[in-house]
Amino acid sequence: MNSLLKDINCAKDKIQKPNFETRMGREFLAFYLKTKFKQIINWDKKTGQNLFTGVKDNFLEEFLERLISKPKERILIGITGESASGKSTICNEISRNTERLNLPVTILNADNYFRDISHLIKEYGDFDKLRDAGYDVDAPENFQLDLMAKNLLDLKQGCDILAPKYLVNGTGVSIPSALPVKSNKVIVIEGMATMFEPVKSLFDIKIYVEIDNKIRKKRFINRAKSRNQDKENAHKHWEYVLRSGEKYIQPARKDCDIIASGECDLDYFSKLIEYINLATNSFLEE
Repeated sequence: MNSLLKDINCAKDKIQKPNFETRMGREFLAFYLKTKFKQIINWDKKTGQNLFTGVKDNFLEEFLERLISKPKERILIGITGESASGKSTICNEISRNTERLNLPVTILNADNYFRDISHLIKEYGDFDKLRDAGYDVDAPENFQLDLMAKNLLDLKQGCDILAPKYLVNGTGVSIPSALPVKSNKVIVIEGMATMFEPVKSLFDIKIYVEIDNKIRKKRFINRAKSRNQDKENAHKHWEYVLRSGEKYIQPARKDCDIIASGECDLDYFSKLIEYINLATNSFLEE
């Protein structure tokens, strides 16, 4: 960590800003970012933090080529992983640092695109009875994927949107056009639906968060307790998310650019965000 802090301080040394309106300027930026990304990966290995447990071979070249060829498009980052893997914790830390450092980052939870199932909740009595009756809530057809794809395309082109809002109070209600979402330079979408088509192919960076199942189960059960869910039902739902994760989420792992550990130290993660912010803003204006 001390080495990282030292390098963060070094990142404050500014260099002359190239003209990003030209391809040559953007190619310089791509080369610069490639160097910084490799430094981060090396730091991660050196410190033993192992936040990055896997990086696809051609990811960096493809992403940087996109930056060069389509510079005006927003950067879309999709984060997925099984329930209680740590993806929400990571996104919460990104959100906290976004506010702390005033970063141009938008975060949206893909669970807001669940379809309205309030009529089914009423028919069966509650969500747990609906699940026990065999309703597969995590199936791709239960998300508004076409709407999500349209919204992401608008965000990518710089247009603000109104996203739906799914209520997590057990009613199964989805409110249309309820969440104002700003099209910032970087847009992070978190949730299992990010890796379903036609959404998956829209992302510039796809991240899969994973963790040991024993730790994940402990987190899941503890979270259920905090939501006043009884022990028997918590274990029932755990069995459901295990099956659901194997069927709908794990297949996305092979398509993701980065595999990240859901056990990462949050202070270390914050320092990485701080370094990225400093490194990408280390240009002197002419």
